[in-house]
Formats: sequence, C-alpha cells, structure tokens
Amino acid sequence: MSRSHKVGYVVGVLITLALVCQARVHSHGGFVRTEGTRFVLDGSSSLFNGFNSYWMMHVAAEPSERYKVSNTFREAAGAGLSVCRTWAFSDGGDRALQISPGTYDERVFQALDFVISEARRYGIRLILSFVNNYKDYGGRPQYVEWARNAGVNVDGEDDFYTTPTVKEYYKNHVKRVITRFNTITRIVYKDDPTIMAWELMNEPRCQADSSETMVNGWVQEMASFVKSLDKNHLLEIGMEGFYGDSMPEKKVNNPGYQVGTDFISNNLIKEIDFTTIHAYPDIWLSGQNESAQMAFMQRWMQNQGYSLGARDQYLSTVYQSMNNFESTGGGISGSLVWQLMAEGMDSYGDGYGIILSQDASTRGKTWKVGSLKAWPHLNYCLLFSSWSAEWMDFRIHYHLGHFFFFFDLSNKV
Repeated sequence: MSRSHKVGYVVGVLITLALVCQARVHSHGGFVRTEGTRFVLDGSSSLFNGFNSYWMMHVAAEPSERYKVSNTFREAAGAGLSVCRTWAFSDGGDRALQISPGTYDERVFQALDFVISEARRYGIRLILSFVNNYKDYGGRPQYVEWARNAGVNVDGEDDFYTTPTVKEYYKNHVKRVITRFNTITRIVYKDDPTIMAWELMNEPRCQADSSETMVNGWVQEMASFVKSLDKNHLLEIGMEGFYGDSMPEKKVNNPGYQVGTDFISNNLIKEIDFTTIHAYPDIWLSGQNESAQMAFMQRWMQNQGYSLGARDQYLSTVYQSMNNFESTGGGISGSLVWQLMAEGMDSYGDGYGIILSQDASTRGKTWKVGSLKAWPHLNYCLLFSSWSAEWMDFRIHYHLGHFFFFFDLSNKV
C-alpha cells in the first residue's frame, strides 16, 4: 500500500497484477516464477491469497513482541493465506535497520531473520520492499538527508534518483539485504525460496521531472543491479500506475496530476517481472492536499454509514467484476489484503486492520473465483493476456481501493 500513515484514507482493497516479461519456469528449487499470465511454483500454475503486514520487522526488533509475528503468520496460514508483503527497510529513527549509510543494527537485522524464518515455518512466501518513497521509516527523504549531511550538494528529495552518492547508499542497502546470511535459517536471503519477490520502492514518485525519464533511468539501473545479485527471485517496482508520455492519449485517465512515472515504459524494462497499480480517493479530491483528503475520507466513512456490511457490499461488487474479467479470459492469480495484524497492536492500526483471531465474520465468509477462495475483504490479482485499457477503466470505476494488476508482456524485448 502507501506509506503507513497514508493508509488511513484508503479503503484497503489491493489487487496484484503480474507483468510477465518472459517465461522462466524451473521445475525444481521452489522459487516462484512466471509463465504467460500465471505464477508458477515447481512447474505448476500457482494461485495465492495473501496479505500486507508492513510492521513485521519493526515489531520483531523487540524480542518480547515477536509472538505477534508468529501469531499473524500462524493465523494467516490457517486461513489459507500464503503470501505476505512487508518492509525490509527502516532508515534512521526508532528501531532502525540502517542507522546511517552502511551501518546496521544487528538486532534489527535479526528481527528480519526472524520474520523470514517464521514465514518459512508457516509456509508463507514474502514480498520484501527495499525503501519507501515517503518519510515513514526513513525512505527517500532520509537517504537525501544523509547525503546532505555528508557534504553532498543535493537540492531535494528527487535527487535520490540521480545523485551518485545516494544511489550508492541504496545499492549498498540492496546488496546488504540480498546477501544477508539468515542467523536462524542459515540460508542467504538470495538463496531462500521463502522470498517470492523483491520490490524496488514503495510508490516511487518524482516531481522534478515531468518527462518521466529520471525514474525510468533509476529503475533500469537498480533493476539490473538487483538481477546481477539475484536471479532466483521475481522483481517488481512498486509503482502506482500513472500513464506517461509513452501513451499520451491515456494520460487523461490519471487522477489530475503526474508523479514523474510512466506505467508502460517503466514496466517494459526487461528485468521487471510483474507490476502494480494503486488507486486512491485522490481521484475525488485531486485539487486538495493530503490532510484534506484524509479528513474527507474519515468524514465519509463516519457520516455515510460506513460499516463492515457496507464494505462487504462494496467489495462484493468489485469481486463480481473480477469474476467477469476471469470469465472473459483475464486469469485471476491471487489476492492480498491490507492489512493483517495481531492482538495488542493498536499503535499500528489504520482502521483497516484485520485480526483473524477476533474477526469471526471475516473468517467465516468466502468468495469463490474459479478455483480460488478468499474472504470478501481480500483483493484479487488479475492477469491479462494482452495489453488492454480495461485495467484503467476498472481502477477508475472502483477508486476506493489499492489495486495491483498483471499483464502478459512475454513479447517484450
């Protein structure tokens, strides 16, 4: 999703779409691959249900709280969920993984070791994100500040994408994570099939370059770097899905502004295996600031009779549309929900947390799409066999959520 504090005004619908660049199927080894419009595991097409829990490493850094990670994984596995998206970063601040460039808190790294080991224990695959676009848990602002404090001439946060020193900070972090030796499982991260995919950044944006070339160049460089270190795992960018100059006629579908990214050209980079798009109430209030949007959503949820039943009805409509997509050839491959939490985590709550041990109504409801069952609160992964504008139409119509879609790009070069 978006940064941890922004999720408060997102209804919490998240659909994951795979952008498949080529078929890379290995019949052994246990790593998740892509083939056509499907994820493949050990040679077989694989459907998944999953969830977001960005907080896992941060919580696990306090040993007395690690049971919350274990409980969440155990309850998720018991409910049939098999993929978790979480952060592999915390730059500066409280319980920082990276205290300063290249300096790490081993205690926090061991917390990430624990998260991976517990995911492995309960048969759950992980999508790990390397950095945040926002200031929460450090992100781009922290990297640029580190460079400024080191005497590097930087003008603003967007220098993250072009300043050699900052790019080296990022690459060093990526390498440190990918080559980390897990002190619990005794497996190097890049060799661990528990990890399904890496994410370059949570929602990259760049206001300094309307041509979208700055982010595109950064993605190309960093995607190539990741793949030079690790050819086992899938890779995605973490983008929101804004159209750019590669399809100017589609830019009218953007929510009233540009963020310096190009969904098409960015994801045509051959090292990218699948892509994401996000949808927010910003579409309704594109002329207002984030605080106004947050306040609007809070008022809307409170004053328009928001309830679990109302959300079920809304999501039922979304899922019926997904059924329609599937029946016309758009394969549904999985689902992620924002977000799962454990009991006693009020400080991490955003209004959309699901505690499986408490929410019997959510656990008791299933929604069937083909051979895949999930709760009405889960958000399906859609895979399309060819380029289509349907995904954007779907995003605009159901703008209450955070969406991911998958496209078959097996013919890209």
